Amino acid sequence: MAPKDKSKTPEGVSIPARSRAYKAPGRLGDPSLELYQDPRANAKLVDILSKYGIDRNRAPPSLRALRPDSTMEELGKSMAEAEIGFEKLYETLPNELPSDAIELEVVQEAQKIPGPSGRSMKLHIFRPELRGGPLPGLIYLHGGAMTILRTMNKVHRRWCRSLAAQGMVVMMLDFRNAWTREGFNAFPAGLDDCCTAVHYIHSHKDQFNIRNLVLQGDDGGATLALATALRAKREGWHSMVDGVYASSPMISAAYAWPEERKLCELPSLVECHGYYLNVDYLGFMAQVYTPKTNDKTNPLAWPFHATNEDLEGLPPHIISVDELSPLRDEGMAYFRKLSAAGVRVSGHVNLGHTHGAGIIFRQALAEANRTAVKNIAAFAKSA
Repeated sequence: MAPKDKSKTPEGVSIPARSRAYKAPGRLGDPSLELYQDPRANAKLVDILSKYGIDRNRAPPSLRALRPDSTMEELGKSMAEAEIGFEKLYETLPNELPSDAIELEVVQEAQKIPGPSGRSMKLHIFRPELRGGPLPGLIYLHGGAMTILRTMNKVHRRWCRSLAAQGMVVMMLDFRNAWTREGFNAFPAGLDDCCTAVHYIHSHKDQFNIRNLVLQGDDGGATLALATALRAKREGWHSMVDGVYASSPMISAAYAWPEERKLCELPSLVECHGYYLNVDYLGFMAQVYTPKTNDKTNPLAWPFHATNEDLEGLPPHIISVDELSPLRDEGMAYFRKLSAAGVRVSGHVNLGHTHGAGIIFRQALAEANRTAVKNIAAFAKSA
């Protein structure tokens, strides 16, 4: 029989008042909670974030001047500010590890390949200094919400070198961001670049000395990797893609949804809002990527909206998400959609991590970074 005093266990042990009711995690349970106060946050990560003043929920300066009716010119100015801020962080962060001294030697080169509409694209190639037969091939697509960040920056370059040192040929594509200082390249420009690159590299496997082709990306790059596979399926060339490894994908365009809908469908957008990523700002970046209303639910732009028919028959996938990322739940939802469609898929959650932390904060999260690199290499080698 249950005890009359609901504040005690059947054995008569008192239950502290704060433990009598469930408290939702993150900012679901406390809208004012700061990242550094969240007990789930990795302590090493919080320490490095605090050194750069990004362990608290401050709206980025690039957001303050924006409104729902901001013009594309105003959005462009904001994207420029955001890119400067992220690039400064990336270049400042320490990302060397003692083990770098003993990793396999990697050689790097760049070449131009044909792009859409007669333009050329730059491909940065990283390969281990090995002689022998064909190696696994991997196209890396960088993060930046499909909108900002330089292709060849400190974080992206180190990531590709680490992957190549595992015995792969890594090709980092300089696809068109939706915003550049020269102008806008809205959807599907970046996706067109990715699809064209897959066709070219697949038809020149001997030249690149690769035996297969896997797509890997993080954040917006993961979105493009997933969307490339969807378009390949739709157009009948998905046999060119042997696998997709999506890290922290940004795939819903749900960032300006009413809070009630976010809570119902993708609660991490509220739970982790302001944890390294500001969801409101993601909404403006999504507007730059897909300014046309119809594209907000186009699965080739935002794969979250893919149907079972879109997904059936896709190559193997791995979906990796971060526990404290606002984008966590959309990645998990996509994993479930793939599984329901019969796609060979596995997934995992990086506990205690903010968005993309295992790649960006390499030195602080060395073990997580090494694990991710090895997992991606194992996937590419088995594809």
